[in-house]
Amino acid sequence: MTQTKGGHRHQVTDLPPETAIVLHPDIAGQPASRTAEGALEEAVGLTCAINLDVKHAWVSPIRKVRPSTLLGAGAVEDLKTHCEADEIDVVIIDTQLSPGQQRNLEREIGAKVIDRTGLILEIFGARARTAEGRLQVELAQMTYQRTRLVRSWTHLERQRGGAGFMGGPGERQIELDRRMIDDRIIKLKKELVEVQRTRGLHRSSRKKVPYPVVALVGYTNAGKSTLFNRLTRADVMAEDMLFATLDPTMRSVKLPGGRMVILSDTVGFISDLPTQLVAAFRATLEEVLEADLLLHVRDAADPDTGAQKRDVEQVLEELGLTGDDAKAMVEVLNKSDLLQPEDLAQLENLADGQRFVLASALTGDGCDDLMAAIDARLAAQRTVIELDVDYADGKTLAWLYRRGQVLNREDREEGAYLTVALDPADLARLERLSEAP
Repeated sequence: MTQTKGGHRHQVTDLPPETAIVLHPDIAGQPASRTAEGALEEAVGLTCAINLDVKHAWVSPIRKVRPSTLLGAGAVEDLKTHCEADEIDVVIIDTQLSPGQQRNLEREIGAKVIDRTGLILEIFGARARTAEGRLQVELAQMTYQRTRLVRSWTHLERQRGGAGFMGGPGERQIELDRRMIDDRIIKLKKELVEVQRTRGLHRSSRKKVPYPVVALVGYTNAGKSTLFNRLTRADVMAEDMLFATLDPTMRSVKLPGGRMVILSDTVGFISDLPTQLVAAFRATLEEVLEADLLLHVRDAADPDTGAQKRDVEQVLEELGLTGDDAKAMVEVLNKSDLLQPEDLAQLENLADGQRFVLASALTGDGCDDLMAAIDARLAAQRTVIELDVDYADGKTLAWLYRRGQVLNREDREEGAYLTVALDPADLARLERLSEAP
């Protein structure tokens, strides 16, 4: 049988797909945030996202972990039988394998084995479009591959350049391979530092304009890009496919109160996100770190939406966005059009208490409420002050109109009396301007 995510087959190349088996190990005694069947369905969706034809998919209960292969002897034999009978090209093991376990499984079943980390890296490698995204993916892949040097990586010689190796003739091949990867990692990190510097300059330019940044975050396939397109009238790639969007996209949008904001669509999060990607994609996720407001987009129709919420919160915690550094956030329960009538009615009653915004990016239902909620949350962050400004101080008057929201103005004989709402950062700037000689 062939299983797909959401009933759709997605291919990223014109080549015929390789055949695959997806196996989710259900390890006894290991805490799980979701059902094994839900985890398997997600793993199948990830596998289909890189043009693999899933012939079989099942959950394999594991009472005791076998150190050499993770799976028990019976499960390994079962895999081998299916691989031989159906000429399977790739076996996906939906957990993190040690290099030794991966190598031993490949030897015993006679097919290529990819663990969850390797699978996600494959998807990111296929989806990166910008130069920055490709650099980040390659850095994550190099970091991952460095621990799995089991054969000659002769293709890296072409990337290295130069006339040969720096090591002596007695140096082992694995040491040469590791040095080539280390050299490449150093080069990638230098290039990413330059990318970060450029992004910093762009961010500094944006900060000269009084536009707050609102970043969409959420589990992959929660509908962030569809919502982004709905709110900004943009045309960002949005499909029923895990990790359809990888590189960040930013657009300006006007809120109901007339205020302009910059909306940023970011890469989707996922459970057990490889640590290599959290580190390597930090430059991309800086838009989240610098945002004034986060929109946590959730798939309200997904049975695992609660577990997905916890996974997103865990990634935000890894980024340092918890505790005192927690960002203001609006929770968006998306895909309301897919809910059963009784579930929709229950959530609508809860939404009246303003705990979250219920919306459908596909139909547009609730999007006006969401825009109003964004407007209100950003307004709540502002401090309202009253001040007199001399008419001769045109620079300060212009700055206040440019950076703040002038709520009221009275023109008096001695100057303009203003009531202005300012963001915290701009309030600090105004205080520095006032102190300047």
